[in-house]
Amino acid sequence: MFVFFLGLALRATAQDVDYAQFVNPFIGTEGAIPGYAYGGGDVFVGGAVPFGMVKLGLDTYEEPINQSALNGGYTPHGKVTGISLMHESGTGGGPKYGFPAQMPLTMIEAPVNLLDNLTYWQKRVGDDVASVGYFRTQFESGVAVELSASRHAGLYHYTFPSPSEKHVLVDFSHYLPYPTRSWDSQFYTGAEIEMQPNSTEYTGYTSIANGWCLGAPVTVYVCGEFDNPPDEARAFSGKNTFPVGRHFRTFDNGTTPQPTFTGSSARAGPLSDRVGAIFSWNSTDGSDEVKSRVGISFMSVEKACAYKNTELSSWSIEETAQAARDEWNRDVFSKIRVDTSDAANKTRLALLYSSLYFMHLIPSERVGENPLWESDEPYWDDFYTMWDLFRNQVSLWHLIQPSYYESMIRSLIDMFKHEGYMPDGRSGNYNGLVQGGSNADNVLADAYVKGLRGNINWTEGYAAVKKNAEVLPFFDQNPVDPQGSLKEGRSALNDWIPLGYVSADRSTRAVSKTVEYSLNDFAVSQIAAGEEPGDRDLYLRRSAGWQLSWDPEATSRGFMGFVMPRYANGTFHKTYNITNCGDCNWGDESYEGTAFEYSFVIPHDVGRVIELMGGPQHFEERLDYVFQPNTSGVDLGVNGLGITTINNVANEPDFQTPYLYNYLNKQWKSVQRSRQLANDFYFNTSNGIPGNSDAGALNGWLVWQMIGMYPIVTTPVYLLESPWFDDINITVNHNHTLRIRAEGLDDGEGRQGYYVQGVSINGQPWSKNWFEHEDVGGIMTNGGEMLFQLGTEQVIWETGEVPPSPAHMVLDVGQRRHLDE
Repeated sequence: MFVFFLGLALRATAQDVDYAQFVNPFIGTEGAIPGYAYGGGDVFVGGAVPFGMVKLGLDTYEEPINQSALNGGYTPHGKVTGISLMHESGTGGGPKYGFPAQMPLTMIEAPVNLLDNLTYWQKRVGDDVASVGYFRTQFESGVAVELSASRHAGLYHYTFPSPSEKHVLVDFSHYLPYPTRSWDSQFYTGAEIEMQPNSTEYTGYTSIANGWCLGAPVTVYVCGEFDNPPDEARAFSGKNTFPVGRHFRTFDNGTTPQPTFTGSSARAGPLSDRVGAIFSWNSTDGSDEVKSRVGISFMSVEKACAYKNTELSSWSIEETAQAARDEWNRDVFSKIRVDTSDAANKTRLALLYSSLYFMHLIPSERVGENPLWESDEPYWDDFYTMWDLFRNQVSLWHLIQPSYYESMIRSLIDMFKHEGYMPDGRSGNYNGLVQGGSNADNVLADAYVKGLRGNINWTEGYAAVKKNAEVLPFFDQNPVDPQGSLKEGRSALNDWIPLGYVSADRSTRAVSKTVEYSLNDFAVSQIAAGEEPGDRDLYLRRSAGWQLSWDPEATSRGFMGFVMPRYANGTFHKTYNITNCGDCNWGDESYEGTAFEYSFVIPHDVGRVIELMGGPQHFEERLDYVFQPNTSGVDLGVNGLGITTINNVANEPDFQTPYLYNYLNKQWKSVQRSRQLANDFYFNTSNGIPGNSDAGALNGWLVWQMIGMYPIVTTPVYLLESPWFDDINITVNHNHTLRIRAEGLDDGEGRQGYYVQGVSINGQPWSKNWFEHEDVGGIMTNGGEMLFQLGTEQVIWETGEVPPSPAHMVLDVGQRRHLDE
């Protein structure tokens, strides 16, 4: 039910190539079950610009409901309940946003109830059509819908069937529900709407609370306009009920009351009544089109109107979509340029540019839209979440989006300055849901060691990461974790600091938290080295705490030695299932990954992992094993639907594992494993990514794969792999060019000509399978050229030292003491 649409009329732009034509916005809209979003990418489909505050698209209701089907709003066959301006993309968990909304209707009399999505929701007919900046669909009622958007405003075009009634419902109480779990579903708290005298324009606000991060109410100011005056416009209010929600209790066998029409305005009042308006056109002049443009702001109605008027000065859907397309080409797609001629592999072009598209939808850039405090610093929202983003996505933004990336980091530090903590997850102006460690630490460290300075206040940046490392956050009473805060910070510092590890009897997710806190403290040490050198060794020692959770006697599948749950008294959970983490969720001993997997996830000291696993040969054997089919001992559901290997390419902890062969100077095996994973799980189809795209994190993994390298987060190191194109030109550090050439690339049918035979950097023969950010004249800062010699032979071409383990340290795994002694 998808059409990958290239047909918007193209006009000459400043770009030499319209890279947007290769983007397939439907990649990831389906999972392994045809027609359903379950296990898919949960991506947003609709009109948006890079990091835009507005993401205009459908809100759908799909049955059977599950935790990851609704968050992007779009599902393949779900019934449309509204068309709203705010969405996330690629996220799991409880839905967020889906407001403010419109809905075109061809009937408003009984049985339609404007307070009940169920009586007017719509199936779609024919194929949905989408391209960058544009979306089109047709409802069963016969209404055709076209959408496009700017940064703060959205443009709707409705074409009604003739003859038919023409109505547009504006619903300020609409939101994306979470009907399977009431306590973190969103709920409506109040609104106000007012129509101007000619009824062409409406203004007001809506306020929606809770959702994924259990946030306080989000208030959005709205300024909407229609292209011609309606024949009738009526505001309404009604009882605060929602047909698939459970807030403000009602009776299961009760009925939703009809709204009360209130003239030209309506207010929620003391009972938070639902609020909206219905606009009707009864003319018979043959015009079946209704157009609407809507601006939103977190600050005021006046700003919302200004956005509408300046950003959408035209009513033309084609011009608006083309402007969005031009922005994507200029600011995103042209940053990585490959051959797009008729001879180029179109599937690879689709995968590359679609991946770049999805990794630039969120977070949301909201400079000038911070309703919480006055500041000269930028403001961003929808970091959903750092646990996903830090693995590789931020490292790519660092290269190709230095201005945006600097702005994000300044915003994170400003949040610390005004709210006390940087977020690990944030949406709707509210921190929430720390999945493991305080992973904004990793983000800042990755930027710091690669030299990003600009207008970042690194003194305050270091204060932010140090607080994460030292100050236990208040307990936030989140129902999913009775043993620690999920709002921000590190909830198990009361274990981590005195014990050196996170204990399984006093904290949830002890295995994964121990591993993540270790990397967090290494990140702190990396910034301390420049900002507070006296602190560096303290946090470097603490970064070895993962070794205190290493049980050398733990055995699984013929291998010995794993990170394991350890109790506060120093003993290990000896019967813990190393290949099965149960639900692998908030209350378990390991989060979204087994102990078998997390034993590899120590990027700052892979050398010590190799030693503890018995040396290079045993390490390699174990690494080989995690990629063997039918070895997985756990069903991770949407985080690994259909994956049978222990290594789970759909889940962030395992992102780096395929590349660990570089640490054995067997780079060819890293190329073989990672290329196999990409070929097996990424496609130019609606089910073309292996799980939630996680704000574009899975897409970022694929981009790194395709350009032939992989970053080691919190360090300046990049592992060399194998590019998918013979000539790649990447704009780095604003206006410098990194050229990556591949001679001998031939991976056509029956051949495997992608194994590296040799590498040179800026004309210098390179004997290592890795390099650093500032190597060879600062190649990742100043640009230059990498040349890969590729072929069919699986050769060990590297003769230099293996990639570094910058936090290498040997701890007695039996000790139980302060690591800062």
